[in-house]
Amino acid sequence: MEIKLITKDNFSEVIEIYKQGLATNVATFQNDLPQWEEWDKGHLNFCRISIYDNGKMIGWASLTPVSSRCVYAGVAEVSIYIAQDERGKGVGKTLLAELIQHSEENGIWTLQSGIFAENQSSIKLHEKCGFRLVGYREKIGKKNGVWKDNVLMERRSNNIGID
Repeated sequence: MEIKLITKDNFSEVIEIYKQGLATNVATFQNDLPQWEEWDKGHLNFCRISIYDNGKMIGWASLTPVSSRCVYAGVAEVSIYIAQDERGKGVGKTLLAELIQHSEENGIWTLQSGIFAENQSSIKLHEKCGFRLVGYREKIGKKNGVWKDNVLMERRSNNIGID
């Protein structure tokens, strides 16, 4: 497997995997596929990584800022998506571990994830990578007219921001 950066050139592969995540109805509140310009603007310009196997993208992960306030500059929210046929094979753990390393290299001290409560595979993946449950938000938003509960998880770096 090979880690590559996400760029405009491979964004169509990102969208294909994202579309598979949307189809589960437990991955995101979003229903629409973003264009490159929108996605590029909303994500940090570092920690945009994808994982390839035999030349095919099988997963991707990225970070978005949680706030524009300078005191939260080291806090980011994780997005991670794995191709449908690759789920449950350890790809997510490899990719999330790589994202954690890249985030620390770029000064991020806290990673957080908001995960639908019924998405147990994502919750377990985050736990395996050192995330802990910090909250539960009941009926935080609707997905296709259905209220969804959200689990808030975070991972605090042992290397960055420990002074």
